[in-house]
Amino acid sequence: MTIRVLLADDQALLRATFRILIDSCDDMQVVGEASDGAEAVDLTRAHHPDIVLMDIRMPGTDGLAATTAICADPQLTATRVLILTTFETEDYVAQALRAGASGFLGKDVTADTLLAGLRTVASGEALLSPAATRTLITRFLTAPAPGAHLAPPERLADLTAREREVMALAADGKSNTEIAEHLTLSPLTVRTHIHRAMTKLGARDRAQLIVIAYQTGLVKAAPPAP
Repeated sequence: MTIRVLLADDQALLRATFRILIDSCDDMQVVGEASDGAEAVDLTRAHHPDIVLMDIRMPGTDGLAATTAICADPQLTATRVLILTTFETEDYVAQALRAGASGFLGKDVTADTLLAGLRTVASGEALLSPAATRTLITRFLTAPAPGAHLAPPERLADLTAREREVMALAADGKSNTEIAEHLTLSPLTVRTHIHRAMTKLGARDRAQLIVIAYQTGLVKAAPPAP
């Protein structure tokens, strides 16, 4: 199955470079290019790509606003957003995840890392770069943005005890294989629990499931290092 990618970046040369790189892969195809956030939203609605490779800082509508619009559109639930930016700060990471992004990478990544990241996000996994450490991310996620509210714990009421357990371990950064070993289950069973939890909570992917885990208090953020 071909992974269909939409590029959103205000630098034409960078978009051209990404297009050449992505189109060189047998399992990927660039379906459109946007130079700002508003155009990214319009083209996403027109092409329904699997992934939008989204820059944060663009003229007019920025990448965070565009990500919010795309992830809030019920017609685009199959589209995932991978944030790619030079501005890899904790606040940007938190805003991107709250907006619904499935992953976050700095622009200094290698070509192989970028392609692997696209495949990771396309598979439904969360992708966070090494610089975006879990401790910092979870600390920001548990603090609501201005005017926002944390999700109530009651949102988890429909989950089984096992689904909550698996969700908590996923939010702690464990892979399906690690969760399976920890709970003495098969990786397929873990994957099933993850998908059932996502379905019940209306989470589009693993990244959003992790956000919900922290915002409902199912998992607590690690305290800042002394």
